[in-house]
Amino acid sequence: MAFPTAVNSQITDSVTQANTQVLGLAPATAMGNLLQATAQALANAAHNATTSQQQSNITAQAATTMGVTTLYSIDTSSDAVGTKQIYA
Repeated sequence: MAFPTAVNSQITDSVTQANTQVLGLAPATAMGNLLQATAQALANAAHNATTSQQQSNITAQAATTMGVTTLYSIDTSSDAVGTKQIYA
């Protein structure tokens, strides 16, 4: 029980208990905030990795398409005539 004052002892006990509760919850609240921030950072990292991989796949697909297009655009009939003239 609190020491006697001009304020009702029930009031001082109530305030003391409320303050003790706030101080008691502070470490758990701080830890919860830390874990939440860490989870958010890891989620952002995973999202960035996924987006980067998707963009790399699009770039690789475009490069492959250009390579195949280049190979198909070579005039093989003229190459065959030129090769025949070289060996003939």
